[in-house]
Amino acid sequence: MNASTRAVNLDRGQKLAYGLPAFALVVVGIPVYVHIPKFYTDVVGVNIALVGSILLFIRMFDAFTDPLLGILSDRTQTRMGRRRPYILWGGLALAAAILFLFIPPELSAARAPVWFTISLFALFLFWTLVTVPYEALGPELTSDYTERTSLFVVRDGLLIFGTLAAAAAPAVVEGLQNALATGGGERQKFMWIALAYAPLLVGTTLWCTYRIRERKTGTSASELPRPKDLKGIFQNRPFRILLISYTISALGSNLPATLILFYVQYVLESSHANLFLLLYFASGILMLPAWIKLAGRFGKKAAWLGSMALNTCAFSGVFFLGAGDEGLYAVLVILSGLGFGATLALPSAIQADVIDYDEYLTGRRQEGWYIGVWSVVKKLTAAAGVGAGLTILGAMGYQPGEAQPPEVIQALKVLYALVPSLCNAAAFAIALAYPISQAKHEKILFGIARLKQGERVPDPLGY
Repeated sequence: MNASTRAVNLDRGQKLAYGLPAFALVVVGIPVYVHIPKFYTDVVGVNIALVGSILLFIRMFDAFTDPLLGILSDRTQTRMGRRRPYILWGGLALAAAILFLFIPPELSAARAPVWFTISLFALFLFWTLVTVPYEALGPELTSDYTERTSLFVVRDGLLIFGTLAAAAAPAVVEGLQNALATGGGERQKFMWIALAYAPLLVGTTLWCTYRIRERKTGTSASELPRPKDLKGIFQNRPFRILLISYTISALGSNLPATLILFYVQYVLESSHANLFLLLYFASGILMLPAWIKLAGRFGKKAAWLGSMALNTCAFSGVFFLGAGDEGLYAVLVILSGLGFGATLALPSAIQADVIDYDEYLTGRRQEGWYIGVWSVVKKLTAAAGVGAGLTILGAMGYQPGEAQPPEVIQALKVLYALVPSLCNAAAFAIALAYPISQAKHEKILFGIARLKQGERVPDPLGY
């Protein structure tokens, strides 16, 4: 069997070192999709529909950069390896971009959109430079079915914990500002957030590249695919099933991430959005150890389906809430959060098994290809959530800081709760067809080993 695909047990220090950058990288998630749009519309002065359009356009540009970066990292050969140079130097560049986006100067109405566009473009470009090689590194570290679940639960658990920290950061900074009587408002709040996260990002990527050593793949650069061969990965049937299911689910789940501040303020008429975010992510983190045990006992697919069902059934009730329903909303948020962590971590572990099946089909280790395509989906679905959500609100007559008309309230309820629930139900139905179990994964690894010895073997999945 290829040395890179041998079953390897990783110690806790290695898992933690690999997972820590996810904690810092999530700063691109919560603030950019939850807080930055409202900050740039209400404080900096960019039109809400224009913010949505800019976010959508820039994320569409990532459709080109992500697969190309995946190919580039697959073909890179340095003393540091294929992935680590990008993680290290990309982390430095991303930290600088965060400072520019989060600490804008006083800008005129004409210059504010330009600053927002350039700084956001730089942030997403450097985020790609780090994230695609970083995520491609994970499947290379071990091929053990259950060890992968543990590795990606650590990584995505830290990502959720980072999301929790990012969600709490504005409230924490506001509390410190009030306690110290420093004033400064929203601009100073985001300045302190940026000054905290930029060094954290540099430190975690530096430690990851120092502590983790890449394994030789046994695949030369000449054997790796070229951009025109992209269609080849879509011949991987388990990957198609996983990608379609994940895409539909992500299309729905990115709407609540974008609209929660608007929903809580204008539908529930509450000022506790940050508290609800904390409850959601905290319940997700606390439930992760249980999902690891369930995945070990019943398989990753069964655990993934169970987490999707729990998350969707609980969250669908949010559609029926209105002003003053804070208590019931908190209960539904906690229940849906119990499934959230597994819906994030288990697809990553499943994806690593799908990449092994690709090695059986092609004889190559090309994680960068798969992570690049996966990253495109994550970014485009996130952009669609921001672009569609904010654009529709603007078309319905949304006015910052004012009481909203009934059309805006109804649009918020549909976009925030009903559409995500329907998307998750469709994704669940598609995921039922996913074919790789632990037993079949072992057959895939055995088949790879026999093929490398020049033997002919039947398809482990029976295709």
